[in-house]
Amino acid sequence: MTKRRHRVAAIAMLLVASVGFGPSAFGQAYPARTITILTPFAAGSVTDAAARVVALTLQETLGQSVVVENRAGAGGLLAASAVARASNDGYTLLLTTNSTHSVVYGLFKNVPYDPIKDFTPIARIGSFASYVGVTPDKPYQSMKALVDYARANPGKLSYGVGNSTTQIVMETLKKRTGTDIVRVPYRSNPMVMTDLLGGQIQIMVADFNTGLPQLKAGKVNALAVLTRDRNPALPDVPTLSETVMPGYHILAWAGMFGPAGMSPEAVKVLADAVQKALEKPEVRARFAGAGTDVYWSGPKEFTEFVKTELVSWTAMIKEAGIEPE
Repeated sequence: MTKRRHRVAAIAMLLVASVGFGPSAFGQAYPARTITILTPFAAGSVTDAAARVVALTLQETLGQSVVVENRAGAGGLLAASAVARASNDGYTLLLTTNSTHSVVYGLFKNVPYDPIKDFTPIARIGSFASYVGVTPDKPYQSMKALVDYARANPGKLSYGVGNSTTQIVMETLKKRTGTDIVRVPYRSNPMVMTDLLGGQIQIMVADFNTGLPQLKAGKVNALAVLTRDRNPALPDVPTLSETVMPGYHILAWAGMFGPAGMSPEAVKVLADAVQKALEKPEVRARFAGAGTDVYWSGPKEFTEFVKTELVSWTAMIKEAGIEPE
């Protein structure tokens, strides 16, 4: 064999090896450089807080820098679209919620991505508890009193929307109780809280990361939590089901995705790192402090969960009478 043929054969073997090893091609194990996690809501939101805990734990476990980039706007579509279009090499990820993957077809006419086909589910990390909040100076300090006031004063109350869960809950409340409460859109929940405290709006659905500090400071009162059962952090606060919406239950979830077609090796590295981190008491404490109830599931289970949630949240949106915009 001539030297030229030797060289061609060597190049061919190298190409075959690179295809076979995916992210470990040329001996470079994943991750070999900085990972960027996009989040669809602003700094200070519960999703942002969870993303920063994930970034810190991945950085500690993987030995590479992990940065969080806030890409707020359009109900989460901006961040999700950016990740859907990104390279699937595992260095651009999305830490998101039901807002980008469970509600998009019910809330938006034009969705620039497919929430199932355009992403690789990596791990579910938990859920976000929330409560209906008002300031203590208002005359309505229970859900019944709030509904009674809204019925007597149609169009006089307003609520701020910083995420999809808020819109679904409040529009369902309006439909079930026959009330007229004005919807005011925001880019994220911290901005909603600012205007609630300032009196520009009267009602918000506060996630625990945004809402518990204000609750403890006596600046906001919790009228009801959204889940089927009372929350251990607020044992004296009733559920919506106990008050004005019998049988109602809703719980936002959080999880990590990459673009479609990520290598199984990279997915496993990330999923295993998240699982390992969530087993540590100190990390679970960080998540709790960020308003996140930890619940890990791996790629296979998370994939099926996302498909199921898309169906169930779309049904809840239809019950609320919300038309896609």
